[in-house]
Amino acid sequence: MRVPYDVMCQEFARVLMKKGFEREKAELSAKLYADASRDGVHTHGLNRFPKFIASIDKGCVDIGAEPELTQSFGFFERYDGKRGPGNLNAHACMERAVRLAKEHAIGCVALKNTNHWMRPGNYGLMAAEENCIGILWTNTVPNMPPWGGRDARLGNNPVVFAIPNGDGPVLVDVAMSMFSYGKLESYARSGQELPVDGGFNKEQKITRNAAEILETHQSIPIGYWKGSGLSLALDLIGAALAGGRTSRMVGELPAETELSQVFVAISLDKLGNPEELKKNIRETLEDMKTSAPVNPERPVYYPGENMMRVRKESMEKGVLVDEGIWKSVVEM
Repeated sequence: MRVPYDVMCQEFARVLMKKGFEREKAELSAKLYADASRDGVHTHGLNRFPKFIASIDKGCVDIGAEPELTQSFGFFERYDGKRGPGNLNAHACMERAVRLAKEHAIGCVALKNTNHWMRPGNYGLMAAEENCIGILWTNTVPNMPPWGGRDARLGNNPVVFAIPNGDGPVLVDVAMSMFSYGKLESYARSGQELPVDGGFNKEQKITRNAAEILETHQSIPIGYWKGSGLSLALDLIGAALAGGRTSRMVGELPAETELSQVFVAISLDKLGNPEELKKNIRETLEDMKTSAPVNPERPVYYPGENMMRVRKESMEKGVLVDEGIWKSVVEM
């Protein structure tokens, strides 16, 4: 079924205010959830919302907390998230990174002691809208084995790259596992097979069955050993910059919380000749799209291009939702 975007925002905000959020914070958090579903990232929009409410009820999230500046080094700042709402902490830190970039050309904010940031692409788009390149990543609870191992020792540590391009920014938003756990849950719920191999089952056989991978927590890193190494590097760099927990340390807690995250913004306006930069980006994307498609019915898209088509459709026809999950939110 489809739900009007404004109605989705209102319902999320209503529930959050009943949980004790101030109106302004509730409305911003609600918008971030609705934006994810609007753009087709259902796993970190509506589908994730009930889990967020459960994390509040379990005491993992302090709804009144705000990120606190702990150290400043000019263009680089460190913040303590105080276990506040992950999406609000991330929004504040990306906003600050952009402001620092407007002043110094580059701005970097590292955040410790925060919660799941929901859809990270939201914060990359914030940078792109300000004509900044956005680079950001987080660590997670250990949920992926290192390449060659069986036990989960690495986080799948999502990373985002956002590049301005008029009304259609480039947006790369990927976990270090072949599929995020939200995506695995969606496939398991629908009973659909994964389009490519996603992990190992109990018999240590490669599988496209999402439910089997959720059972073993043995998802495949992207690029096999390369993704495994990238995951480790992102974890160690993020924790070092933030002065926070590594994935191993997060795994020692009763629940996934107290994460480390990094937000980088680079202002194209400060680099000189911004029009030439825009032209180079645009022409490179146009050239990429001239590649002959493998399937004539599926043209070549650059990352983020299809998102804009889904967004337009969502705003015109309503946001596509899982009827059961939407009903559970309406009844909260």
